[in-house]
Parts: sequence; C-alpha cells; structure tokens
Amino acid sequence: QVQLVESGGGLVQAGGSLRLSCATSARTFSNYEMGWYRQPPGKDREERELVASIMGRGGGTGYADSVKGRFTVNLDTAKNALYLQMNKLTPEDTAIYYCRFETTTTQVVSWGRGTQVVVSS
Repeated sequence: QVQLVESGGGLVQAGGSLRLSCATSARTFSNYEMGWYRQPPGKDREERELVASIMGRGGGTGYADSVKGRFTVNLDTAKNALYLQMNKLTPEDTAIYYCRFETTTTQVVSWGRGTQVVVSS
C-alpha cells in the first residue's frame, strides 16, 4: 500500500474554487489507477462516490457527470502528488474528499484520511 495525505479542503462560498492535493509515497505511477472520491454528509463509507479518476499509464481521465466541466484531476509525477481543481462549487459538492490509489495488477487499494469541503450558499 501507499501512503496518501489529502489537503486543501475548507469553507468556500458557492461559485468559488478549491484545489485539493494528495501527497503520496508512490514514486512510480504507471501501475496505478488514481481517483478522488467524496462522502457527503450523512452517507456511509460504502456510499462514497467517484468524482474523478486518472490512469497512471496513459493519463486517461474520467469524471462523474455532476462535476464534468467544473473539476479537473491531474497528476504531478515530479511532486508525487495528485490534484483536484474544483471550480464553480455548489452546496451539493459539500463532502469529505478522499484520495484513492489502486494497483491495476493486484487491485490493492489505498485510501487517504480525507479533507473536508464545505460550500455555503
């Protein structure tokens, strides 16, 4: 497993932006599928929803319909960090955001501890 530490969450007004960071102990990324998940208030761990994903090999990305056009995921291999740029935030984006890595060959999953995002109306 890899170590993941999220940061960058906070309180923001609707329409604002935040950039989440996920620092990782991983040093090579071609064997990982990486993603940002979120757990809205009142939801259980099992109800975390995928927000955005990126493949370490090829860099292909995917987004939930609810965030397409507003959120952007990117990987900085020089800084060993995954980012999530969130624009045009709405109260519905309020959640704890988690970074997740999964090895594509052995399906070993690692989670960070999350960072709280609160969007006020």
